Amino acid sequence: MKIVVIGAVAGGATVSSQIRRFLPNAQITLIGKDSELGFGTCGMPYVLGGVIESADDLVHATPEGFGKEKSIDVRLLHEATKIDRAAKEVHICNIQTGKTEFLSYDKLVLSPGGRARKPAVPGKPGIPLFTLRHFGDLEQFGSFLDEQQPASCVVVGGGFIGVELAENFRHRGIETALVEHNDHVMPIGDEDMSELLAKEMEQNGVTLHLGRELKMIEGRTVTLDDGTEIETDFIATAVGLEPNTLLAKEAGLEIGPTGGIATDPFMRTNDPDIYAIGDAAEGRDWFTGKPKRVPLSWPAHRASFVVANHLAGGDTEMDGLLGTSITKLFSLTAGMTGMTEKMLKEEGFNYETVIHKSRSNAGYYPDSGKLVLKVHYDPDTRAIYGAQAVGEKGADKRIDVIATAIRGGLTVDELSAIETAYAPPYGSPKDPINMLGYRAMKSARSD
Repeated sequence: MKIVVIGAVAGGATVSSQIRRFLPNAQITLIGKDSELGFGTCGMPYVLGGVIESADDLVHATPEGFGKEKSIDVRLLHEATKIDRAAKEVHICNIQTGKTEFLSYDKLVLSPGGRARKPAVPGKPGIPLFTLRHFGDLEQFGSFLDEQQPASCVVVGGGFIGVELAENFRHRGIETALVEHNDHVMPIGDEDMSELLAKEMEQNGVTLHLGRELKMIEGRTVTLDDGTEIETDFIATAVGLEPNTLLAKEAGLEIGPTGGIATDPFMRTNDPDIYAIGDAAEGRDWFTGKPKRVPLSWPAHRASFVVANHLAGGDTEMDGLLGTSITKLFSLTAGMTGMTEKMLKEEGFNYETVIHKSRSNAGYYPDSGKLVLKVHYDPDTRAIYGAQAVGEKGADKRIDVIATAIRGGLTVDELSAIETAYAPPYGSPKDPINMLGYRAMKSARSD
């Protein structure tokens, strides 16, 4: 079987490796536009901040080593320019030479990823404007920071990448302002939980401009829509991703309502010989079953297994997605899974909420930290709809437990019965997870 994989970052490299495990005799060709193979894009902000010493630390394997170990034909600095579905061929252009060749396939896997959105702002900027998506972006950005030693910056976008960039610029001693068009940072979370993060950012020297947008850039001056002017040495934009679907569109593949490539439970497109994974592919929501695009690493890695398994004759399906995610912000960790208040209201779900504020572990233990947990649930069935955690310690463990509880069908009341491991450095005899369940039960009795 001839299998061609388009896209050689994490998703493409992972699915190629998984396919090799399932199909030891398959002929696999991996095509990628970047100069590096399967690099850890999620670590890029930490390279810029100096937390991770070198960009090379993000590179998991060389194309030569990966290709030899996995018996995969790896072709970097190559771009797929056309899919001929009738002939079952992919047109591949060598970026360095301009030469085009044609690769035949029996099965094709698309992992084209996404491209960073760039806000269209009028004016004549006299400062660099950076995005952070590809390895080349990281190298260029890092060189600027090291060589120019800028003193100030404006970060546009208050999502995961935006807040991580802001933290890492502060680590470098750069005066940092963050502009977010929503009224709170991390707009994928509930507003009250996001307020905890905003406070943390301000306490660490980040100036927030919430509910604001860029209006003009002239020279070194950034003007916001409320007239605020900010003098800065560079701008970093982190306003989301556009899925790279042009190749799929031109091939006549179906694009779903989220703007991603539509797929079935086996990650097949409307062409049964073409699969799609990663940031450009749609999955479905765990609760509603509606199409959902979750541009995070876990769904891409899980989809890689599903595709490889299906190519080998298996029937494992891609389950609905919760969008479980987490980020570090100075001394805090923020995690979430499932539906937020905004999502629940938009879908018309009846829900109630329980909040528990506590310490991460035994309060008398020296390094215990503050922790806030919030859970939304159905007041009738008691099913858990979603959760968020913000804390100095222990947020990661708790959000993963609740994500597991949702997948396992546990009710909010049954959180009280989860037998967690306890020792003073790690938890409490009644873990914060247990307390959420007890509080929900108490609320039901008082209604």
